[in-house]
Amino acid sequence: MTTSGSSPHRTPAFRRDLNICTSWSLPSWSSGPQGNEQATLEAACAAGYEGVQGANPRRCRDLGLVPTTFAIQPTPGGLADQAQGWVDSGFECCTILLGTGLEDDAAAEVLIEEVLSASATAGIPLYVETHRATLTQDMWRTVQLVERFPDLRFNGDFSHWYTGQDMAANDFEATLEFLSPVLDRVRYMHGRIGTSGCIQVDVGDGSVEGQPHIAHFRSLWTRAFEGFVRSAAQDVVPPPRLEIGFAPELLPPEVGYARLVLDSAGDLREEGDRWEQSLVLTEIASECFEAAL
Repeated sequence: MTTSGSSPHRTPAFRRDLNICTSWSLPSWSSGPQGNEQATLEAACAAGYEGVQGANPRRCRDLGLVPTTFAIQPTPGGLADQAQGWVDSGFECCTILLGTGLEDDAAAEVLIEEVLSASATAGIPLYVETHRATLTQDMWRTVQLVERFPDLRFNGDFSHWYTGQDMAANDFEATLEFLSPVLDRVRYMHGRIGTSGCIQVDVGDGSVEGQPHIAHFRSLWTRAFEGFVRSAAQDVVPPPRLEIGFAPELLPPEVGYARLVLDSAGDLREEGDRWEQSLVLTEIASECFEAAL
């Protein structure tokens, strides 16, 4: 069994990560990299990122980037071997889309117990992602799962709940309080902001004026960071160096995320530059982390 390298005596820290998928299909007018994975990693370094999710771990290490990975696990089986493989490859954690959302309680238990066992045995943090069409697509059920499995830890991709369950439609502060058991256990985050009707939107310079959804996400992120700062050192498998990675994951229109709008010539183009927006989201998140200290 390997160890994560964390210590309860370390100071909790924010790490600027980038999900490699943000670089997929960037338009020619984007300020982001065009080309292969190596070009993206070099651009990530130049932009100030400290880790990359979903890229070749050796290339990341060669550039001084922390490598993390992600996985899709719709059914149980084989996760222990995968987890050991991630350790052997040099990845520091993995975020997982777990299940399909159609599981009964017994099936959910099998999935979660496999995650917890594989994580503890291999010594790598495995974070179940809050995501539509997975076991965690419903806020209420996710809270119930935490009650049954308090060692469960999460990758917070809150746009799925914010849009999918229209979090803005009800008492937002009450919803945050209800979600406390989950927010206390967030150990990685995907950076994306949505509205009640769209899961991924351009946020401009990040100003909350006229954009209440940005204020809501600031609250979500700050609350999750507070939980991390308070309790991450006590995890069964603590985050390496007691760092929480925040990785913007802004996906292209081909997979139904980035919105297309008409330009001045009447042609469809992406709403904004996902590369530049990733930097804006990272800055917002870093401010939220400072507020959580």
